[in-house]
Amino acid sequence: MREQGRGRVRRGVRRAAIVMLSLALIALGAYAALPKGPRDPMDYTSPKGRERPLATGTEHAVVAGTPWAAEAMREVLEDGGNAADAAVAGLLALNVTFGEAASFPGVAPMLVRDGATGQVRSYTGAGTAPAAATLERFRDRGWETVPEMDIWAQLLPASPDVLVALLEEHGSKTFAELAAPAVRLAREGFPVHEVMAYNLDFSLIERIGFGFLLPTNAEEFTKGEWWRPIHVGDRFTRPLLADTLQGLADAETAVLADGGGRIDGLRAVRDHFYEGPIAEAILALHADEGGLFTAEDLAGYAGEWEEPLTADFRGHTIHTNRTWTQGIVVPMVLQVLEEIDLAAMGHNSADYVHTVLQAIDLVMADREAYVADETFVDVPVAELLSDEHAARRRAQIRETAYDGMPSEGELDSAQRVPGVHAPTPLVGKDTTHLAVVDADGNAVTITPSDFPLTPMVPGTGLNLGNRMNQFRLDPASPNRLEPGKRPRITPHAVMVDEADGGRITVGTPGGDVQTQTNVQVLLNVLVFGMDPQEAVQAPRFRSLNFPSSFAPHEVEPRTIELEGSLYDDVHAALEKRGYTVRRLDRWDHELGGVGMVRTRPDGRIEVGADPHESTTGSAR
Repeated sequence: MREQGRGRVRRGVRRAAIVMLSLALIALGAYAALPKGPRDPMDYTSPKGRERPLATGTEHAVVAGTPWAAEAMREVLEDGGNAADAAVAGLLALNVTFGEAASFPGVAPMLVRDGATGQVRSYTGAGTAPAAATLERFRDRGWETVPEMDIWAQLLPASPDVLVALLEEHGSKTFAELAAPAVRLAREGFPVHEVMAYNLDFSLIERIGFGFLLPTNAEEFTKGEWWRPIHVGDRFTRPLLADTLQGLADAETAVLADGGGRIDGLRAVRDHFYEGPIAEAILALHADEGGLFTAEDLAGYAGEWEEPLTADFRGHTIHTNRTWTQGIVVPMVLQVLEEIDLAAMGHNSADYVHTVLQAIDLVMADREAYVADETFVDVPVAELLSDEHAARRRAQIRETAYDGMPSEGELDSAQRVPGVHAPTPLVGKDTTHLAVVDADGNAVTITPSDFPLTPMVPGTGLNLGNRMNQFRLDPASPNRLEPGKRPRITPHAVMVDEADGGRITVGTPGGDVQTQTNVQVLLNVLVFGMDPQEAVQAPRFRSLNFPSSFAPHEVEPRTIELEGSLYDDVHAALEKRGYTVRRLDRWDHELGGVGMVRTRPDGRIEVGADPHESTTGSAR
């Protein structure tokens, strides 16, 4: 009987194994039969990796992270709009065509220049932490850093406020007019570009996991088809986002139809987002997912106009956003390098690369020790941008690589925190950029960002991002989490008043590489005399020798990365200085995607559009 029982068990196991194998074969056969190619290929000529001539004009110029955003901006200018109008149309088009890197409700640091007076103003294009986001609550959950994919990583939305503020102060067209190109692109579709494909190039397992972890996000970006990879050139639509943008436009149109004025219409757009149907959808998500947002958080959110940070470099005046961004790094690095004869070293020589990297590492140490939202922290801006501080840091440039982040510079005031060291790197990659100059010399530059690693708002196509991830949960850090505070975000915008009367707007994506890339392209122009296109096409490099702005804030000591031929030329010499050197392919998008518009004293306008990404520009 015992043997008979064993036989039945063995037979049962064999039958179960056969059934399971049969089911697996059926599943594999079904998967093999599912369509995996493009759904609807479109004609598409990629600008990525394609060197192009300098674009020049005398009337206006645009540059943006995708061709469709640049085209939307150009059309607005040619239809009588100004720089503010064009920037809004471009930003909305980027939210559609590069939405996994720059979401509509995300961050959007902005600088605006008045063409008549030359005055530059900054706008606080980053949301604040909700009132319930206390350091204690996060640490009580056992977190040492803000988690990347949790709804608690969502920052209050900023970009809708930025758009309305820009149009109220400087615009001439309605939101509905300017949203129309983005709505059309979202409904009719656009071809997937290379960086978008890279960002969404999930493996089969990742696509299945995406659907389980973030089902709304997966429906938006994989269309719910876990079996189909993304393809460059395939038509991509955003129908839910089209409905959301159209709803905002309709709110304005209704007010205008009832006799309201232009400002009344724009405020209706803002109210529709922060207090109306969109706010209700956001709050429902947070209620369902255990999030932190309240109606009071959304209704009470507001950005503000502010004086930019301003510093001199060899007679040129550098402007950037204040210390709720990392923008201060750009003028600080330039000031450290000011008294060094960089030209004599030779562009991208081993000595030059080492010297610039040393300045970057020294200033990044100061960023970690001092820089955060000035509303909450007494940031010693004047000291950080002083000639004396630059001279002290310049004296600390040495012949060999720093083994991890150097010590912060000694200042007379302000809190300091020690450098953080960990064994492996984490480099954030997101963001895009636009810049526009109109016929009156008005200019706008915006660096929008945020990507879908936390739950999207069902039925809206809206991605709230995870920008709280750039706070620290270290109570000793100036960038520690506090309710109502802005994290020190990586995106920032830059403008320059050149010594000869010329003007520059510049920006780039790239997380912590943004400041490094902005410094390099500005040096290419201001020291080595390159035009904007030459400047953005020159090979670049970056340091990983400081804590990432993205949690878990890791650092890779002594490690640098060089692009293509630059690696071939100088890596051996830099290794002798103690660096661990890695090679990046030519046009690797991890080094940014710069857009630069330069107005010369004679009125000629030049545009640099970076082949590292799909950045596209034009001038007339």
